[in-house]
Amino acid sequence: MKFCPKCGNLMLPDRKRKVWVCRSCGYEEPFDEKKDRERTKITQKVDHKPDEGIIVVEKDLKTLPVTHVTCPKCGNDTAYWWEMQTRAGDEPSTIFYRCTKCGYTWRAYE
Repeated sequence: MKFCPKCGNLMLPDRKRKVWVCRSCGYEEPFDEKKDRERTKITQKVDHKPDEGIIVVEKDLKTLPVTHVTCPKCGNDTAYWWEMQTRAGDEPSTIFYRCTKCGYTWRAYE
């Protein structure tokens, strides 16, 4: 990463013109291919496996809200619940339930 010496904002590489450019103030600085190669490499490794289990809440369950829903495993009629955004931001969130009796966890897609 490289920051603008004038305004302090992040500078982005323009590889065609071989310069660093500040989007905020327009300041430009020469780009050295050998020296700045590692600065411009953006990598991110995300390991998602289709068979991943349900996300486990490690918080104290007694602080979670309780609702009336039937547990598919033991038939109990109350469960803790929480909501998480597990898919894209434009899709609805997923509601998770954990049985208050047997501790079984399942999800409901809205």
